[in-house]
Amino acid sequence: MESIIVRPIALDFAPERLELEAFLAAHHLNLEADVEKAFGLYDAEDTLQGCGCAAGRVLKCFAIDDSLRGQNGLGLLISHLNNDRFAAGFDHLFVMTRPHNRELFEGCGFFPVAQTETVLLLENRRRGIQRFLEHLPKAPQDAKRIGALVMNCNPFTLGHQSLICHASRQCDWLYVFVVEEDRSVFPFAHRIDLVRQGVADLPNVCVCPSGPYMISAMTFPTYFLKETEDPSVVQSELDLTVFGTHIAPALGITVRFAGTEPLDAVTKIYNETMASLLPRFGVAFCEVERVHAGGEVISASRVRALLKDGDWAEVQTLVPETTAAYLMDRFGGNIS
Repeated sequence: MESIIVRPIALDFAPERLELEAFLAAHHLNLEADVEKAFGLYDAEDTLQGCGCAAGRVLKCFAIDDSLRGQNGLGLLISHLNNDRFAAGFDHLFVMTRPHNRELFEGCGFFPVAQTETVLLLENRRRGIQRFLEHLPKAPQDAKRIGALVMNCNPFTLGHQSLICHASRQCDWLYVFVVEEDRSVFPFAHRIDLVRQGVADLPNVCVCPSGPYMISAMTFPTYFLKETEDPSVVQSELDLTVFGTHIAPALGITVRFAGTEPLDAVTKIYNETMASLLPRFGVAFCEVERVHAGGEVISASRVRALLKDGDWAEVQTLVPETTAAYLMDRFGGNIS
């Protein structure tokens, strides 16, 4: 590959971005909007022959012309992306791709985490998920029924609190995983602290960060999916396969809880996938009816909308006192 050079693609320079989009389209792929860095393989005429991109800790949008197959083009791209991501503060990287690409990425220093019929998740740390799980608190030895909840809590509401209380009564020990992906209105550090404050009186509840293994749909790459594939279903299946093959057996979890979802279509699909997939891993699924206030479901989105409207009086009817105190102290009851 003496005539091939690797250089950054200027995403803010229209001609180069359009060339990248056209190159990916020719390989039946899409350039996703959240891509923040891209590298290209260029020939002597400065024509794009291959590309790889990154969004946060996720590497994606890889495509290489057939003329470069077998010449380590992928390795060159990943090497440059690795260096760029490390410099940006991301040392734990992930790739989501088709299962048939497994050997290619393993040859570039990535290790499989989980695989479904449709998608494969890899990371650049050997035993990365095992090391993450080893650092989580373990349930008491006499705990017979161990449950789990995965929540975003943006912010923590009376609905979340009610669901946790219900689940804690059904279990000897309950893990509450707060989604760590920081793409919410409220920072992760604040969200998990509000959950801990809101359930401090429940001795059998353990509030933990989700880590990078309970994947936010917002970061799931869809560039390689076909039009007939529903990204919500594909992402849910992968997320739950990670949970079922690694997280549940390591922590002894045998039941997972979730609130019913009458509002959000993506979350509804996720619940449906939990009901069908989790039992295959020996994990029961328990869907709990959401609590209402004022004739409507209590939801974090409802709280956020009320805060934007400045309706502090109603906000206080939907959140625990600890959340109300935080919202007033930080935002004066209004986030607009």
